[in-house]
Amino acid sequence: MAEGGDRRRHPQNLQGVLRLAVEAGSASEGPAPNEPMSEERQIWLRQALSEVCKGQMDEVEQMKECLKVLRSVGNRERERDGEDVEEDEEEQKESAMELLSELCENLDNARDLMKLGGMDLCVSSLLCHPQSGVRWHAAQLIATCAQNMPEVQCHLLSLGALKSLLQLTDHDPNPTVRVKALYAVSCLVRELEAGLQDFLSQDGFSVLMRGMQSDNEKLRTKSAFLLLNLLSAHPEQRETVLSMGMVQQLVSVIRSPHSSFHEHVLGALCCLAEDSKGVEDCRAPSLGLKDLLTQRAKELQGKEESQEELEFCERLRSICFQRQSPDDNGMDR
Repeated sequence: MAEGGDRRRHPQNLQGVLRLAVEAGSASEGPAPNEPMSEERQIWLRQALSEVCKGQMDEVEQMKECLKVLRSVGNRERERDGEDVEEDEEEQKESAMELLSELCENLDNARDLMKLGGMDLCVSSLLCHPQSGVRWHAAQLIATCAQNMPEVQCHLLSLGALKSLLQLTDHDPNPTVRVKALYAVSCLVRELEAGLQDFLSQDGFSVLMRGMQSDNEKLRTKSAFLLLNLLSAHPEQRETVLSMGMVQQLVSVIRSPHSSFHEHVLGALCCLAEDSKGVEDCRAPSLGLKDLLTQRAKELQGKEESQEELEFCERLRSICFQRQSPDDNGMDR
């Protein structure tokens, strides 16, 4: 969110362009004159608005053409009764979705695409397409349209998109599809209570747990980051996550060969340690977490790129072990 009174936001629609034009005219010409607008200025304004409207109409027409390509190619494939899809047809679909993603960076276009049935097509057909390139482009398009757009997010949830995306994240054989699907999950779940509740009903935390244990580095990183984000934003979910044995799973993850995503894992452990049950789990002698954290802190000392991970490491040690009373260790006072 922009700070400071002098910063201007780029207009997102025709009304915004009009307002910006009026403000600019007022600023440059001083107080508005009492006499009517001159004919020359009226002509200029009509031409300017005509160009703006033409540009917006062109983008809507482009989206319609993209959807026509996606639907017509899909129909031809069904008519061919399972024959191999020609390479150019797959490229057509992927190119159409790339263009749609680019156009839908504009929030108005994202809303228009939803109204044109683009999100319905993604969920009903493209996410389950046999070609992996089509699946991941569909997930990417959903993510682009859903970001910061509650209207589109709620529509996607009503279509069952989150369930499909979690299944792709968990089971798709293509690593790019899994990563893009998780990105779309994040766009539907973060900052949206309805999305979080749907995520919980679909056992989404288990999907994240398995994602962190996969052999896909990007998937591990994005899974850990989303877990950290959700635990930070929704502390009321700690109990749910702790009941799944998440502490034990996360400690197992940081025992694996060191990786940059361990920073997010340690951050998630710090969130869980804010709960007394989380501290109890972290202190379990069988985990050997105290020694692991001591060793990891030594390894990270002096590494500028690992300072945040080191801070999480020291914080977790402080919460769970440095404040530990003699009774907690089973020792006499």
